[in-house]
Amino acid sequence: MPGAEGTFHESWYRISGRRVSLRPHVRLTRRMFRGERWHVLHDPFGGQFFRLRPAAYEFVARLSGDRTVDEVWKECLRRFPDDAPGQAEAVELLSQLFQANLIQSDEPADSARLFERQRKRRRQEIGSRLLNIMFARFHLLDPDRFLARALPVVRPLFGPAGLALWTIVLLLGVKSVADRAPEFLEQSQGALAPGNLPLLYLALVIVKALHEFGHAFLCRHFGGEVHDMGVMLLIFTPLPYVNATSAWAFRERWKRALVGAGGMMIELFVAALAALVWGAVGPGALRALSYNMILVASVSTVIFNANPLLRYDGYYILSDLLDVPNLHARASRIWLHLVERHAFGMRETAAVENPAGSRREAVGLAVFGALAAVYRVIVFGGILLVVGRRFLLIGVAMAAVCAAAWVIAPLVKLARYIATSPRLHGARPRAAAVVLAAAAGAALAVGAIPFRVTARAPGMVRARDFTVVAAETAGALAEALAPPGAWVEAGAPLVRLEAPELDFALAAARAQEAELEARWREAVGAKPVNLQPLQSAYDAARARRADLEERRAALVVRARHAGRWSAPGLEGARGQWFARGAPIGALVDTRAAFFDAIVSQSDAVGLFARPVRRASVRLRGQAALDLPAVRLDIVPGEQTLLPSPALGWAGGGEVAVDLRDGQGRRTVEPFFEVRAALPPDAPAALWHGRTGRLRLEYAPEPLIRQWLRKLRQLVQQRYQL
Repeated sequence: MPGAEGTFHESWYRISGRRVSLRPHVRLTRRMFRGERWHVLHDPFGGQFFRLRPAAYEFVARLSGDRTVDEVWKECLRRFPDDAPGQAEAVELLSQLFQANLIQSDEPADSARLFERQRKRRRQEIGSRLLNIMFARFHLLDPDRFLARALPVVRPLFGPAGLALWTIVLLLGVKSVADRAPEFLEQSQGALAPGNLPLLYLALVIVKALHEFGHAFLCRHFGGEVHDMGVMLLIFTPLPYVNATSAWAFRERWKRALVGAGGMMIELFVAALAALVWGAVGPGALRALSYNMILVASVSTVIFNANPLLRYDGYYILSDLLDVPNLHARASRIWLHLVERHAFGMRETAAVENPAGSRREAVGLAVFGALAAVYRVIVFGGILLVVGRRFLLIGVAMAAVCAAAWVIAPLVKLARYIATSPRLHGARPRAAAVVLAAAAGAALAVGAIPFRVTARAPGMVRARDFTVVAAETAGALAEALAPPGAWVEAGAPLVRLEAPELDFALAAARAQEAELEARWREAVGAKPVNLQPLQSAYDAARARRADLEERRAALVVRARHAGRWSAPGLEGARGQWFARGAPIGALVDTRAAFFDAIVSQSDAVGLFARPVRRASVRLRGQAALDLPAVRLDIVPGEQTLLPSPALGWAGGGEVAVDLRDGQGRRTVEPFFEVRAALPPDAPAALWHGRTGRLRLEYAPEPLIRQWLRKLRQLVQQRYQL
């Protein structure tokens, strides 16, 4: 039986004598949600759905208009003493049905109130659109008749043959892009170029129109109706949309999930067809349009439609598969319930209105709500940065709208809730104190408490003296004169090469030189007229002999400076041929090493404006080892060429490089080079060439100062203001 706190209500006298009933056009269906039976009321004119538990339905179903509300409630209390709703629940239930225009009253003023409620709902919709102008919708037409006529034509695509065709085309499209992956990535750099924006928008309209028709046709295929089609503003971009919410009335979950996935399946199919066209045609408008269609379909599917953290297709599919309607609203209510229960001390009231049926469900809803809020901020924050980078005024306007919708409006609602909500009766002083304390704590944490300021820069270890030892003369390895890993002094022999053909050439050159010398001596006394030509030939032969002797002496490779000789794999390589200039090993001076770091422009500001309190280096694969930087040397001037391709994207690094640079060293944006001297005992012979990160730590600052500085840097860097 209902508890004493819910059996009677102080406002019961206001509705107990009223005669109300469901409106004639309201449809009723029975549904199972997570093993429980529910009754769903559907308003086909307004597109509204309302769920009732069996006990609430027994009360609403008896509201026939010939009996008062009090008489119906007492009958339910007699027939279902354990499950009948209390007066408080009945008042709340009738209020919700009344606001949803699902019940009618015997009072003459009911018609006027009906229109007043309609006007109020319309005002709320307009206000919601203004606050969510980036995602507003505007109705244009009713496509249901067209869908019904065209359905016999497209129905075969929803069977096994259509699935097979979809799979084959998708695999072929993926192969077409994979075969031309470098070209595909290079073309993406001009996606937001002004000349490509018209084609990008055209591709967006085509893909999204087909996407929405995918939802509509599948909904009509399963027996639903689609009466709403129009234009939606997505980030101020007009795009088509259809309202297929009638699919929510389907009993089978898999049907509802298929309707939700229909648009994404069409997008992937269109993207695959566009990939085939892109790979088959030459440069031109058709190829550019195909590429934009691939880009739009893939990006929008992954970031928006398929992701359940945004209220698009993936969200509704997840809601249907979990059998949890209004997942987003329930996730918001669970946070409100937790705050009211634990922060505001409303244990009795909050416990009654818990939207979760179990502790496990409450945890899931809370986690989902938090992740959805964070993901939405990250995604649309990134969109604002991308759009603002290209179009400053549009980015500022979007930022202002987002601030109004996500910051100002929630704060106004919070203030109104604290000041006027009847739910807080008896707990209002504590609620106001908690909110003010939380606001003061947040302001203190952001504006007064200093937090650590750090910056990280990728780089690589380099020895002060490092030489790649190469063969100056082509030859085969005869013997290793210095064992790998040994310390050698400058001029010490490292390896000896042998080249028999060089010996033959040297012997021939010496013989030729001797012959010409003899002929020259003979010409001095007997034939002076031949002296000049013989002198020139003799000088050339002597120069050739000297060059061959130098090349023969270079077969013994010597160290140019002191260091540790590193030649992996040289042992056992006797007889291996080394062409001229081929590397044999490396000579590393392990007595001094430094970390060559690539510092971005935004992080470099701290190097010039604030002292570095601590600098350390961590190498990849050695996360537990923190090498302190003995000294920092900033190379003056901005640079665009990396010290090594290993630091750029082409070499697996994290620095953005120009894909048109064949060496992979030219960066997209200028950087500063910082050389951090490592301790003398650092084994540079083992670390030379290894990549890692330089970590710079500055004096602590409040978060607000850090954020403002980053904002100024962003504006200065992007817009030169």
